[in-house]
Amino acid sequence: MIRIVCVVGARPNFIKMAPLVRHIKEEWNETFEATLVHTGQHYDERLSQVFFEELGLPQPDVNLGVGSGTAARQIAEIMQRFEEVLLWKKPDRVLVVGDVNSTLATALAAEKAGIPVAHVEAGLRSFDRTMPEETNRVLTDRLSDLLFATEESAVQNLLKEGFEKERIFLAGNVMIDALVGHAHEAERSTILNRMNLAPQQYALMTLHRPANVDTREGMEKILALLFDLEKRIRVLFPIHPRTQTRMEAFGLASAFGALRNVALCEPVGYLDFIRLMRDAKMVLTDSGGIQEETTALGIPCLTLRENTERPVTLTEGTNLLIGTDPRRVLAAAVDILEGRGKKGRVPTLWDGQAARRIVRILQDRSVAREPNPKEAPLSTTFPRS
Repeated sequence: MIRIVCVVGARPNFIKMAPLVRHIKEEWNETFEATLVHTGQHYDERLSQVFFEELGLPQPDVNLGVGSGTAARQIAEIMQRFEEVLLWKKPDRVLVVGDVNSTLATALAAEKAGIPVAHVEAGLRSFDRTMPEETNRVLTDRLSDLLFATEESAVQNLLKEGFEKERIFLAGNVMIDALVGHAHEAERSTILNRMNLAPQQYALMTLHRPANVDTREGMEKILALLFDLEKRIRVLFPIHPRTQTRMEAFGLASAFGALRNVALCEPVGYLDFIRLMRDAKMVLTDSGGIQEETTALGIPCLTLRENTERPVTLTEGTNLLIGTDPRRVLAAAVDILEGRGKKGRVPTLWDGQAARRIVRILQDRSVAREPNPKEAPLSTTFPRS
């Protein structure tokens, strides 16, 4: 029996881990003993619990309950608490996904404990070290012995950085596994009726990255864009908690609220969001995962950033890297509205089978340890900081 600890901590992790855990438990239950650990990095119910329910993820075996804090404090707290899990479970491998603080912290704790790490979504690079996620990605790859890439550019990045070819696997995209696996459920969503929206008659926006929302100038650019865009199409803008906090701190909440054709709402669940993307005329975002999902769905996407770690969504998909200048973004949006939007195709191996490929490799490359001696069980819930 191969003992594996699967780590999640934030919204994107839940989506990426769900197909892996489901495949392990449904088809490899006699091979793997899987423990699901939630670090508690995202503990808001709107960004956490609802995703467990909709994605069919089992409730975590352990919740570290770290809560919010600076990156350094959060990473240190996760490492300390996760170390206790490793001492208790003595796993053969730790499986991490994505690029959030939880990803790096648990990979580092596992490395210090001498436990091999597998990184799903390895090799992605924006080459922008001002992005916290970039540091997390680069360091997690360095700590991992198995590297699962979603696109060929990620494989090439890893090879250029000196990783051995034998450690790198182009496995596909588990984010798309989740999308494909929940398409029928999303079809039953009533979110359009609830938000009074008609298919292809609205734009969907989601922004949360520091470069866009952590300064007053950035928030004013968003406001200026929405002021012009709402004259052309209705906009639905689910507000991330981070964005809401900044909006209020800069005294701009009333200005955003005064926009007549912009519907501001709380974050929505996974199934509702898939439905909203699928039926949107376009999506405006700074999220990496949404760039991938819109490419898989064939929906035009405008990424309000200066770089992207997912270049296949540009070279093959529907994504356009547009920056943050309101005039440039508006011009690209008008092109879409007038039928000149970018066309694309679904990249190689984004076929809903990535989890199967990854788990098969994990089985081939893992060596079970000696049976775990009986110990006093660890408390499955830690006090939240």
